[in-house]
Amino acid sequence: MTEIGETKLGRRRFLAYGTAAAGSSLLLKSCTSSEGNTPYLYSEDPAVDDADENSVAGKDVIKVGILHSLSGTMAISETAVVEAEELAIEEINAAGGVLGKQIVAVKEDGASDWITFAEKAEKLIDREEVTAIFGCWTSASRKEVLPIVEERNHMLWYPVQYEGQECSENIFYTGATPNQQIEPAVDWLLKNRSESFFLVGSDYVFPRTANEIIKEQLKANGGTTVGEEYLPIGNTDVTSTIEKIRQALPNGGVIFNSLNGGSNSAFFKQLKDAGMSPDKYPVMSVSVAEEEVRQIGPEFLEGHYAAWNYFQTVESAANTKWVADFKARYGLDRVTSDPMEAAYIMVYLWAQAVEQAGTTEIDAVRAAAYGQTLDAPGGLVTMQPNHHLSKTVRIGRVRADGLFEIVFSTEEPLDPEPWNQYVPETKGYTCDWSDPVKGSKYKAAES
Repeated sequence: MTEIGETKLGRRRFLAYGTAAAGSSLLLKSCTSSEGNTPYLYSEDPAVDDADENSVAGKDVIKVGILHSLSGTMAISETAVVEAEELAIEEINAAGGVLGKQIVAVKEDGASDWITFAEKAEKLIDREEVTAIFGCWTSASRKEVLPIVEERNHMLWYPVQYEGQECSENIFYTGATPNQQIEPAVDWLLKNRSESFFLVGSDYVFPRTANEIIKEQLKANGGTTVGEEYLPIGNTDVTSTIEKIRQALPNGGVIFNSLNGGSNSAFFKQLKDAGMSPDKYPVMSVSVAEEEVRQIGPEFLEGHYAAWNYFQTVESAANTKWVADFKARYGLDRVTSDPMEAAYIMVYLWAQAVEQAGTTEIDAVRAAAYGQTLDAPGGLVTMQPNHHLSKTVRIGRVRADGLFEIVFSTEEPLDPEPWNQYVPETKGYTCDWSDPVKGSKYKAAES
């Protein structure tokens, strides 16, 4: 098992950013050109003052892409994910880099627009020639990037929980699959809160697919779906939705929430204004974590729930160190969250795979990634041949301070199942990219 701050080869200890980065010979920054939004890289090292745009002259570096929404409705969530990825890169560089080379991040803004994500992914691969992309949040953005990396046999590392029903050879998924988030959350709610569910989500692939899974799960376990409502992503007109929930659940019940972006702020504020308290109308969210609570305001979410693999309140030495390092870098008032943790550790997992492969060549790194382990802030994770992580499942309740009281946790990490048992079309399918014959999906009975 590898701990944060160590590589598998040589067990080299990564130094804390704050104590070592200042002594690094190459301090690289991502900036904006005079033309507008085109990022370029420059160095504070005088030896490379004449570096051309998007290159570092005279330096042997490894370029990676960071592709998230830094503007638009999804920036509320994705900006902090970028910070977590940049912190990991800074720490790794401070300790000597990967294969003895510094990592240079080329940062692009997906701008909460899915077509823009595809265009930026093409640019990062074709023009910037990055060796890997760390990026996306919504499944809509990931679905646009997927054919880009597949056509070019490239690599995307994706840090957010999602709906499953996908297993690409060119994507590594470090967030939760439905059996590591959605299904345990539904089971817990059925046992502890209510059998009546109202489903509300943003109108795109993740919420719609997640809710199909939830409806089948409720049907199989004695629960009831009393209503279902979708809002355009970023929509803040939630008055009619809240009234529909009140009418469908006159005596109270569970609201299962898969809204994304700015919609969550309007939803929780108006829910409280309507007098619908978590005692009677508990909300279980799967896209609201500490960062969203901080920005919306804990007074609007206190008492509601979220299901994740990581919370800032996890008690472990690895988490204590990471939280302290993140706060030291970005501010003592800042918080950490599950997508941030998944983004942070995926950079380390990629770095370990590159070290083990001895190259950044895509096929070699892919093969080396299988079986990589990490003592992550959220606990032990292991990269499986289906390109997903084994992870601990947790459910938390929002406290007055905006952090989560953990009310449920699995004893051991759960293995990921990207093909969901509640979807009839893919029930029994699995995925194993370490076996080229089996590939992306095959029925377990045929293996």
